[in-house]
Amino acid sequence: MALLDVVGSGDELRIRVRVKPRASRSRVLSVRNGLVEVAVAAPPVDGEANAELVAVLASALSLPRRSVEIVSGASGRVKSIRIRGLTGAEVTSRLSGGQAKR
Repeated sequence: MALLDVVGSGDELRIRVRVKPRASRSRVLSVRNGLVEVAVAAPPVDGEANAELVAVLASALSLPRRSVEIVSGASGRVKSIRIRGLTGAEVTSRLSGGQAKR
């Protein structure tokens, strides 16, 4: 199992995500090189892919959307994501399975 880089502690964690827009379906693909690869069906236009990314991650983590926020990289493929409400171990466990779909 690949290791996910989770930074922070307590109520606020950060992870890095690589987004693959215009996929056939939205889902968490894998953890590779310390970041999570996520496919999103939405195109990278008018923030649609970013909104879909937040929804996919929130679903995979079993959190409300308000607990998942893009803090940097909104216009690029690699983004920094803030997660509230889970421990680092919980985030790693829930995202490393690659089974989350939307």
